[in-house]
Amino acid sequence: SDREFEVLQFIGQGVGTRAIAEKLHLSVRTVDVHRANIKGKLGIRTAPDLVRCAVRWVDSQGQVQP
Repeated sequence: SDREFEVLQFIGQGVGTRAIAEKLHLSVRTVDVHRANIKGKLGIRTAPDLVRCAVRWVDSQGQVQP
């Protein structure tokens, strides 16, 4: 979903779950659900693997938002 892409981008930028929730006006639990959905869709098992994947994805996009 579009929201999952937003969450993935923030993860790739090194933003933590609580900060993502604040930036997107969501609950921490909702961000956790998005993270779990992203992991499931990408076949990723661990949080560190998700972060590595997200960083690679953000780097491949060639754009970083403040």
